[in-house]
Amino acid sequence: FWERSTEEFRFNVMISIFISMFIFAFIGAISPGPVNIIAASTGANFGFRAVFPHILGATVSYTLIVFLMAVGLDQVLAIFPQFTSLLKYLGGAFLLYMSYKIATAASFETNDLSANKETLPPSFIEGMLSQGLNPKAWMVSMSGVSLFVLPNTPTYVYIMAFSMISFVACFIGIGTWAAIGQLIGRFLSTRKRQITFNVFMGLLLASTVISILAN
Repeated sequence: FWERSTEEFRFNVMISIFISMFIFAFIGAISPGPVNIIAASTGANFGFRAVFPHILGATVSYTLIVFLMAVGLDQVLAIFPQFTSLLKYLGGAFLLYMSYKIATAASFETNDLSANKETLPPSFIEGMLSQGLNPKAWMVSMSGVSLFVLPNTPTYVYIMAFSMISFVACFIGIGTWAAIGQLIGRFLSTRKRQITFNVFMGLLLASTVISILAN
């Protein structure tokens, strides 16, 4: 009886931790940030389907970050803090480049995405880079690993659980921004509105990146 009660208690504790993992990961994924701004802008310009490579790339990248943090990269970063600064400025430069692409994107009066390479939606690789070079992703994953993985055993179970939960939460979070962007796109019926929206989103992304660099 006591063994059964102990097993049930451990199972209930594990489930509660997994639920907390999802809530934490989802809040981190859906909160405003560079990757979500890119998703919303792309959704407005090209529709949800065209954002899918960006969503998948960013989600895969974030899952890898969580996994690497969980297996000990956080300790490496503590020993070599220079890597954090390097990541911060490399990421800032790439995300500023993405903000430039968004702000200078042409209007989307045509559905022919191959008409102009400069107005193509972000690719899978660009989605991975946007997330992989995003300082916010590293900070959130480090916090999550510290809260939900390191204090619990068996460690490998919590590493895999947090990685899979992060994948699902990240996909839903970025996808939500892309869907909102697609809804906004319905109101951008004129070339002037489209260009104004693109400039606004580009400036919003740039300001977000600058605030990250400033901090």
